[in-house]
Amino acid sequence: MRIEYLGHSAFRITGSKIILIDPFLNKNPRASLKASDIKRADIVLVTHGHGDHLGDSLEICKNTGAIFVAIHELTLYAQENGVTKTEGMNMSGTIEIDGIKITAVRADHSSCINVTDKGGYSGGNPLGFVIKDGLKTVYHAGDTGLFKDMKLIGELYKPDVSLLPIGSRYTMGPREAAFAAKYVKSNIIVPMHYNTTPLIRQNPNELKMFVKELELDSEVKILEPGDYFEI
Repeated sequence: MRIEYLGHSAFRITGSKIILIDPFLNKNPRASLKASDIKRADIVLVTHGHGDHLGDSLEICKNTGAIFVAIHELTLYAQENGVTKTEGMNMSGTIEIDGIKITAVRADHSSCINVTDKGGYSGGNPLGFVIKDGLKTVYHAGDTGLFKDMKLIGELYKPDVSLLPIGSRYTMGPREAAFAAKYVKSNIIVPMHYNTTPLIRQNPNELKMFVKELELDSEVKILEPGDYFEI
């Protein structure tokens, strides 16, 4: 499995299928590519309806034929905006797409989408996702604050990799993310959702420092947009 950081909270996971998560690209000043650069995708996961997460997901799904996966209310929005293949979910539900198991888990955040000329939508609750492809499992926390039930995510799904926000203001900061790492017990922790704008400026090495202080047996991988690693 290859995990590629595209910037902000966007990732491309390539295993048995190509999965995009929160593809905020065209309006992201630090993204490593544009939506038009995505020629192939099988599944697009969207954690919630804020613009920096919904991003270019609709365009990518329409251009590639990928399946749009999100909380149920957001899939209705996608359908009304021309996406033909969707899978709606809700908390603790699991779906399987071509052998890949996707579980929706809690995220402590808010969610909305832009009001449309058809009256607007509720964006539904925000989600995190646990993605299991073969023997490897990845947890994308979405936008979230710290909550102690992250321990259950670790115990139930045992993610090999956890992608955790550290930007503070709108999500956890580095210290809180270190405690999240303590709960989920992943071998690899990847910080995300930081340094896209001045409002979420953070030093990711602080996450390394806090993880070390907690004496965790986790590697913190700091990625620049375009970087990737394999597990």
